[in-house]
This record gives sequence, structure tokens and C-alpha cells, in this order.
Amino acid sequence: MRKILYVLSLAASLSAVAQSGLTKVWETDTSLTTPEAVLYDSRTKTIYVSCINGAPAAENNGSFIAKISPDGKVIQRKFTDNLNSTKGLAIANNRLYVTELTKLAEIDLKTGKVLKRHDVPDAKFLNDISADEKGNVYFTDMRGNRLWMLQNDKVTQLAADQPLNNPNGLLHEKGRLLVGNGDGKILALDLKTKKFNTLAEGMGGIDGLSPDGKGGYFASEWQGKIWHVAPGGKPTLLHDSSAQKMNTADFDYIPSQRLLLVPTFFTNKVIAYTVK
Repeated sequence: MRKILYVLSLAASLSAVAQSGLTKVWETDTSLTTPEAVLYDSRTKTIYVSCINGAPAAENNGSFIAKISPDGKVIQRKFTDNLNSTKGLAIANNRLYVTELTKLAEIDLKTGKVLKRHDVPDAKFLNDISADEKGNVYFTDMRGNRLWMLQNDKVTQLAADQPLNNPNGLLHEKGRLLVGNGDGKILALDLKTKKFNTLAEGMGGIDGLSPDGKGGYFASEWQGKIWHVAPGGKPTLLHDSSAQKMNTADFDYIPSQRLLLVPTFFTNKVIAYTVK
């Protein structure tokens, strides 16, 4: 009986692997301590990794940003260091932006030097970032239930409270902001009317958001799930590593290579997967 149960369990596991929409291509070494976000710069073919390097707490000033190559080799472990509990990444105005716990840091892309820190009123837990083609930078305050924008060196509030519910993942797209909510919904905020609508729902708390290049999106849950959201809003589970306690935090996607770059948080590495 035990043998039969084992065979059935093994068959189920193999079936789950066969049905997975992702295939692992490479993984980094484990020197990227607590990686929370990754960002691919297509101009330089560089991957930036935001590493919390400890707890996401106010007293943590040991966070850093690493640079890795498209094949997973660590180029520079500490491109920028002495940061405070880093989260999301974005590039705009030839600058690299990263959210710290309560401030938005602006970094020189050539030297890694922090050029300035932008104050955010009553910030509680800043998280993901996205930028538009005009150089505006948008970011979430997850625990403050707010959306912010940096424009011409000025930080202004875009939205607050309902329907925002622990907003995390963020994506600017064609005059709107897509927001990954803690209740498993993807909201769309029209930047002209400031009105929200629900684009998709039925997932867990969303960490990362990225377009698939075909009108749909990928969404991650920090606990270990990655979803594909069809253009009509239907989510399909592609990957689940929660049982192995391997997190899937704020990823990035390279459509030309069908490559997902996934930071695994507590397992201290970035894993690249191809999407079927």
C-alpha cells in the first residue's frame, strides 16, 4: 500500500512539473542576500537586484543593489550600498530609483552613487516602482495604502485608501497605473480621471507585475506563486514554490527571450525561467 501511495504521489509531482509553464534556465549564487526586486536594463543588458540584506526594518541600513549579467553571473555585488531596507527598482531620466523604507533614493547609473533622497510625507512602507516615458516615477506605500508620483523633483500623492488594500506591485502602461493589491486584485488607475477599475482578481496578495508583451501580464505572490493574466483578466497559475518555501518577489520579464527573472528573497538568489 505504501508503495502504491508513493508511486501515486510521485506521479502527481511529475504531472505538476510537466504542467508548469516555467522552465529553469539558470540561478545565481547565494551572495545576493534577501533579493526583493530585479530590473533588466535592455540598453546595457544589465540586471539590477535590490537586496534587503536582512529584515525590512527601519534600523537596516545594510541594504544594497547588485549588478548581474543576463546569464546569472554576479558582476558587482554592491553597486550601491548603505541603503535602508530596499524594495522596488525603476530607471528614468538616466537615473536608477529605488524605494527605501520611507524615502525614494535616486542613484547615478554610472557610479552607483546616491545623488539624493526624496522625502515622502508620512511614509510607512514604500514598495514597488514604475516609470513612464516622460520620466515620471510612480511608487506604492503598501502599509500607508497610498500611491505616489515623483515629477520634476516633487513628490505628490495620486491616490489613497479604498480600493487600495496593501498595494504593492506597480506597472505604468498607456496613461494608467496597474496596481497589485493585497487582496489579490489587479487594479487599473486612470491617471487623467483618477478612477479605478478592477482588471483581474482571484489571486493572493500581489508582489510583482510585468507585461507579457502580448496584452497580458505576469503577477507574483511573495509566498511563491506566479500567475499569468490573460488580456481578458483571467489568471492562470504558472508556478508554485510555496511548499518549498521559495519566495517569488518583485520579478522582471524580458519578452524577447521569454525570460522571467525571479528574486527568491530568503533563499538569497535570483532564478531565471523561460515561459512556455
